[in-house]
Amino acid sequence: MVGISACTRQLGIHPFHVAGHKYIAGVVQGSDVLPVIIPSLGEGLDVKATLARLDGLLLTGSYSMVQPHLYGANSSVDPSEYDLGRDATTLPLIREAIASGVPILAICRGFQEMNVAFGGTLHQRLHEVGGYQEHREDKEQTIDQQYAVAHPVAIQPGGVLASLVDGESAMVNSLHTQGVDRLGDGLRVEACAEDGLVEAFSVEGAPAFSLAVQWHPEWKVAEHPFYHAIFTAFGDACRRRAQENNRG
Repeated sequence: MVGISACTRQLGIHPFHVAGHKYIAGVVQGSDVLPVIIPSLGEGLDVKATLARLDGLLLTGSYSMVQPHLYGANSSVDPSEYDLGRDATTLPLIREAIASGVPILAICRGFQEMNVAFGGTLHQRLHEVGGYQEHREDKEQTIDQQYAVAHPVAIQPGGVLASLVDGESAMVNSLHTQGVDRLGDGLRVEACAEDGLVEAFSVEGAPAFSLAVQWHPEWKVAEHPFYHAIFTAFGDACRRRAQENNRG
């Protein structure tokens, strides 16, 4: 059973906790696990009790941005682009999951959250920094065009990704405004874009699978061997935890 992080949304006059279909479908098709959505309740969520019932944690992407004050920066975007409930929930979940040996796969915003949880910082508007290629999607394109592979990443030797792919590089899609500025403490670079931007990392010394990627491997996971290999490895780690806890 894998917990999936939720975003908070106002739909009509009511607040909702929501998770994107592509993440739910991706983890079912790619990892062969049962997904459950974790509400973004902040301090209202018992993190330890929640993780004790789970065999894995998937941190999803989102249009919202991690609040800059959480990594010591001033805001440069509209406050409406933040999701306070999600930040208050995912950062404690990440720290406790690593400490408790719960496998983690973090995608896009989840990748950024994980970096912040380990003390790292972010570029809030990567395209305004200079020196980086365009990593945002073209919103005038169709969804298939937006999520198509866009650039290669160089796979670092000896890491998690290197064990999942043949060769020293792989093609990935690119749909993000923010990016890693300073990598968090104890994080290991797994892949970089051609412009040097960190596109994947793992947690050094983590007791279980821990991988964060800036791209979207959940998109049509069954059609992309590299994406599928990531989800398969995550699913295998979740099954090992389930067996260790007599749930498998």
